[in-house]
Amino acid sequence: MEPVRFWAVVPAAGVGRRVGAPIPKQYLPLFGQAVLDHSLEVLLGESRIEGVVVAVDPHDQRWSTTRYAAHPKVRKVAGGAERCHSVLNALALLTQTAAAEDWVLVHDAARPCLRQTDLAAMIDTLRADPVGGILAVPVCDTMKQADRQGCIARTVVRDGLWHAFTPQMFRLGPLREALARALADGYLVTDEASGLEYIGQTPRLVEGHADNIKITRPEDLPLAEFYLRQQGRTCESDKVSMHTDS
Repeated sequence: MEPVRFWAVVPAAGVGRRVGAPIPKQYLPLFGQAVLDHSLEVLLGESRIEGVVVAVDPHDQRWSTTRYAAHPKVRKVAGGAERCHSVLNALALLTQTAAAEDWVLVHDAARPCLRQTDLAAMIDTLRADPVGGILAVPVCDTMKQADRQGCIARTVVRDGLWHAFTPQMFRLGPLREALARALADGYLVTDEASGLEYIGQTPRLVEGHADNIKITRPEDLPLAEFYLRQQGRTCESDKVSMHTDS
């Protein structure tokens, strides 16, 4: 029996309108390279991950200029209209080399601050799990539900609430089946865990760090720079500049 392997999928076909930049958020510059490069760096830094499939827009002109476009462990596939379409396209490509029982870690292209230790801990925690799970952090803020006029309708009890992050780790076969079934039923899932939930599965929550932010709004980019500095993940030229300034 072949040993179970680990793969990664990065949906990177979005345009990121909310960030208000002239280019898609995954290509915004962050310490001398694209946001996407930082996200891929962590995945490729985990030795147990056999390969990464990146789903990009069919008309994308920037992917070829990124740091890992020609990396031997990285393959490209055409993205779709929604995240779930992009992930399904990547899973279809993976079936050429991966088994249905292999694990797939789906990670947002615009989450550059994922910690290597969180990634490793997630694999260690879930590798024997019957379903899989996601990186997440418990909600610590007071949560409000709004009405249609933008006023507070009620305060939501935060006990048991978590912020869902990525990677989200599930076996290739069940994940592909879950997403395909949801789409066939007209349900556009917003993350992979929702697809597994849709077919009656209960993914596990693996607590990570809150600095695993997603670049969504303009203020997120300088925050990501701060977190990467805290993690010591700035580029060499930036480190030299910091040393000179001091």
